[in-house]
Amino acid sequence: MDFWKMNGTGNDFIILNDMDRRIPDSDLPRLARTLCRRRMSIGADGLMVVRPAEDGGDFRMVFFNADGSQAEMCGNGARCICRYGYENGLAEAVQRVETLSGTVTGWRVDARNWRVRLNAPSLIDLDRPVEVDGTRWPCAYVELGVPGLPHAVVPYQGLAGADMDALRALGRKIRRHPTFPTGANVNFYELTGRDHVLERTFERGVEDITLACGTGTGSVAAVLALRGEVSGENIHVDVPGGTLTVDVGRAGERVTDLFLTGPTNVVCKGEITDEELTI
Repeated sequence: MDFWKMNGTGNDFIILNDMDRRIPDSDLPRLARTLCRRRMSIGADGLMVVRPAEDGGDFRMVFFNADGSQAEMCGNGARCICRYGYENGLAEAVQRVETLSGTVTGWRVDARNWRVRLNAPSLIDLDRPVEVDGTRWPCAYVELGVPGLPHAVVPYQGLAGADMDALRALGRKIRRHPTFPTGANVNFYELTGRDHVLERTFERGVEDITLACGTGTGSVAAVLALRGEVSGENIHVDVPGGTLTVDVGRAGERVTDLFLTGPTNVVCKGEITDEELTI
């Protein structure tokens, strides 16, 4: 079985081409758990499987987290899979990728950079605080697409110098807080300048702080734009894996468009020979 490994600002993925539908759906969770396990296999934050389109797109992206759970969508993954589709002749420089949360449009900026229109927010609650160990944390809640990809957006002063173990422990507790019906990705942020944001994300399904989260970055930008704390145009968001740029389209108090732009990296291409898959 051939694979590509790619990353978008450090958020890394294994990509499999299943356009001929050879892989049974029932095998995908185990494939993700096995292949994404670092040191023991290829290692990645998630597995993306390319399948034929079902609703007029160029192809379909099926996404599984490293723990084998299926996710609605992935922003950095979408940028990577757009490049994969383009370089493998599945789509042109402008393409439509079907996801569980709806169709995502991607545009080729140059050889390595891609821009995608994320699923529009189906829900934004600017005031959904959470209490953890007796401390009340201000929080906003965002769902992107339908079904909604859930994100908690939490301001955190001194984020650059934060103790990562303490931040990880807090993220783990907020991620499973009962106020979020299906759990949530937890996006800690701090404004560092005009239209400039620092972000750290504890990702559901990876269950750790990752180097980047594209949909989380879009969710943070959407919340800040609605609050008037950023302009909504060319918002630079620094994540551990690099910098992403977000543009927020609005109609009054409603977010209509979220555009995410950033780099992709083809790390390696090869053949999967992991013997654990034969057991």
